[in-house]
Amino acid sequence: MAASPDPVVVAAAQIAPVFLDRAQTIEKACDTIAEAGRQGASLVVFPEVFVSGYPDWVWLVPNSHGAVLDELYTRLWESAVSVPDDATDALCRAARDAGVHVAIGVNERNDDASGASLYNSVLMIDDRGTIAGVHRKLVPTGGERLVWAQGDGSTLGVWPTAFARLGTLICWENLMPLARTAMYEGGAQIHLAPTWDKSPSWLDAMRYIAREGGMYVVSCCMALRRDAVAPRFEFAAAYPEDREWINTGNSCIVDPTGRVIAGPVSGEETILYAELHPGRIPAARRMFDVAGHYARRDVFRFGVRRDGDRRGMVSGVDEP
Repeated sequence: MAASPDPVVVAAAQIAPVFLDRAQTIEKACDTIAEAGRQGASLVVFPEVFVSGYPDWVWLVPNSHGAVLDELYTRLWESAVSVPDDATDALCRAARDAGVHVAIGVNERNDDASGASLYNSVLMIDDRGTIAGVHRKLVPTGGERLVWAQGDGSTLGVWPTAFARLGTLICWENLMPLARTAMYEGGAQIHLAPTWDKSPSWLDAMRYIAREGGMYVVSCCMALRRDAVAPRFEFAAAYPEDREWINTGNSCIVDPTGRVIAGPVSGEETILYAELHPGRIPAARRMFDVAGHYARRDVFRFGVRRDGDRRGMVSGVDEP
């Protein structure tokens, strides 16, 4: 698919959810989608697991504190979404009414199986209000593995729109060279990177990925105050009392040369906007096209197993 020669406005919503409250978080997301539409955005990107919050307690509460972790996990599960459900229906209506494509991070229940496990997912909604895809994070990092299941290759994809092909990887998936290669091979032109990472090295990675892929990158991180969590949740007592922000954000938008064109913004809830020019992507790839003339397919071979763990749990059983 050729990129649109016309410019397109994209938005990165560096905002906080109403922590572990699905109804209020969905309402806030819908208001943000409407606002982005009023500002002329064709695409709005939300942070990692915006619905309904990042489980930062995995870095604070020892696994021996089972009763505390059980309660927090239950609250996270209760504030998660199934795809589809009333929460995703509301997001779809907001996208349709605003005429905006939406990429929003969610805690997703595994309703294709037990319904009791959670995935860290990105929900892709088109401007007609249709769910275009769901990507589940392949590898939860460190303590996150105590909360989220692993996604599989069936959700790795690139989604076409009228203005560009959209790819997405979640947080440290972006540091996985082969996961990035799947995006490049899919022809991604605008890459979406919802994250919890606000570090300087993360910003360096976003600039590198934009340059490596010859594509625009939208990095969106949550800006979450300590008082949005405390005193409602005991685990917040582990933060220093003088700590104002649990996460400061540092969202940014980068062009295909690796130049930051919006942000990074730290320590505030805001919406970043940038005008992208997808028609300039071929020029950005003239000298280096990672999935084109630089791919050396006579030397390297690449593939994605898309059946993954969705083949089912029972095998080798004769059909009756």
